[in-house]
Amino acid sequence: VQLQASGGGLVQAGGSLRLSCRTSERTISNYATGWFRQAPGKERELVAAISWSGSSTFYATAVKGRFAISRDNAENTVDLQMNTLKPEDTAVYLCAASTRGSWTTVVAGKLYDYWGQGTLVTVSS
Repeated sequence: VQLQASGGGLVQAGGSLRLSCRTSERTISNYATGWFRQAPGKERELVAAISWSGSSTFYATAVKGRFAISRDNAENTVDLQMNTLKPEDTAVYLCAASTRGSWTTVVAGKLYDYWGQGTLVTVSS
């Protein structure tokens, strides 16, 4: 399964961006999907996750109330709407799918099998 992340760019603090994770394969609709980010010199962290059906979502404390994850299984996409962006949100954002994890492992950021290439988000102050 190949995932493609897009939508990154340069935005001023307080602005918004919408990231999209797409695959040409229908199978992503069967899997929980997460958005991660990695800033320079920092470990990769899970930002948000969504169950295969979309009925369950998870957000890291740092983005709760500002970011929203959603999916359209008919279009094979998982989006991350990012509002009220802060300079500390600057990072490479990656999407990933978990084919064998439980919801517990998904929200722990574990057992993700397929990864996109990442898209850079830069928030200027």
